[in-house]
Amino acid sequence: MPVTILVGAQWGDEGKGKVTDWLAEDIHIIARYNGGDNAGHTLNIEGKTYKLHFLPSGILRDGVVSLMGGGMVIHPERLLKEMQELATQGVDVSPQRLKISTNAHVITPAHQALEKADEETRGSSKIGTTGRGIGPAYTSKFARNGIRASAMRDPEVFGEQVYKAIENANKILHNVYQAPTLNASECAAKYSREAQRLAPYLVDGWAYLNHALREGKKVLAEGGQATLLDIDHGNYPYVTSSNPTAGGALVGLGFGPRQVDRVIGVAKAFCTRVGAGPFPTEQDNDIGAVMRGDGSNPWDDFGTTTGRPRRCGWLDMVALKYAVAVNGITELALMKLDVLGRFKDIQVAVAYDADGQRLEDFPVDQDLFGSVVPIYKTFPGWQTDIMDVTRWEDLPAAAQSYVEWIEQQLEVPISLVSVGPGREQTLLR
Repeated sequence: MPVTILVGAQWGDEGKGKVTDWLAEDIHIIARYNGGDNAGHTLNIEGKTYKLHFLPSGILRDGVVSLMGGGMVIHPERLLKEMQELATQGVDVSPQRLKISTNAHVITPAHQALEKADEETRGSSKIGTTGRGIGPAYTSKFARNGIRASAMRDPEVFGEQVYKAIENANKILHNVYQAPTLNASECAAKYSREAQRLAPYLVDGWAYLNHALREGKKVLAEGGQATLLDIDHGNYPYVTSSNPTAGGALVGLGFGPRQVDRVIGVAKAFCTRVGAGPFPTEQDNDIGAVMRGDGSNPWDDFGTTTGRPRRCGWLDMVALKYAVAVNGITELALMKLDVLGRFKDIQVAVAYDADGQRLEDFPVDQDLFGSVVPIYKTFPGWQTDIMDVTRWEDLPAAAQSYVEWIEQQLEVPISLVSVGPGREQTLLR
């Protein structure tokens, strides 16, 4: 059973990229199974900062193959730009190191234009999307009129498909949204050129993975976004358009559950969220600002993809227990413990008050979830910088107690604690 699935256990931005990079030392293939470049990973390796949006974090590890799975949606221009940026930093992004599944879907300029137009019509009810066309690309996929990456094998045919998609979208942009239309010929020509560059990277992802698994190779399945943004299990409608939960790995990559032996959840020692939607433990005040940081270093809580300041709040154990359950999480990586060293007292939501009723199970009814008030348990802080700590045993007693309490409540081991952005700032338990 050589597959490990890595999932975000909150609203995303938990630090999955760093955990992926740590796990990659013993992995042969890292496969991204969902989403597009609405997700982002920031990694700090030997003093250099890398920002990834499409590419699995394993691309930064020599000898590891990165696969962009069939559950993803891909924007060719932005993918090529990301590949070029990494190449200038000395990263090998050749077809020997990077593969694109033929059944992944393509994001077109029409998808971006439709998403922008739709968000503008929502007014105060905006979902808070990244504007990158992810949702409309998945809409095309499930409406069965999308364009699969396999079409890039013939750039001329691919261009024709893009032209048709733009023309169809223009009718909606003009007649429904009264929004500007796109030049279909220019878009088609541009996408045809990009297909020529990406065609060598195409593989049948399911076959590539299953052959590797039969050979005994180890695979790490990496998700974008996180549990509470899952289209089925998240805070609908304030969710992404795919399945970041563990089940999405099997669907998005094409292997069976018997191949899986570990499901590692990643959570911050507090909570953050980007975009609209309910957030019971949010601290829209000085506490939240201290958690976020001022943006002066890559460890601060600003979106990798959008640059937006993240909403910050105390750890929510009700939501975290839910994530453990729906993903079948077998162990947890706890990130950014160092940030809590800034506080005298630390609070954790252990239940919700719903109009006088105590709730300990996460409510999937989002009207109810949006109205709950957190019930907190208070822990003493350690009020010291722990970013130079390299062994679990050297953490302050209050920090160890905080981690151990979380572990006891979740009934899964916390195998990794992160105290900073660097590879070396990782404590293994």
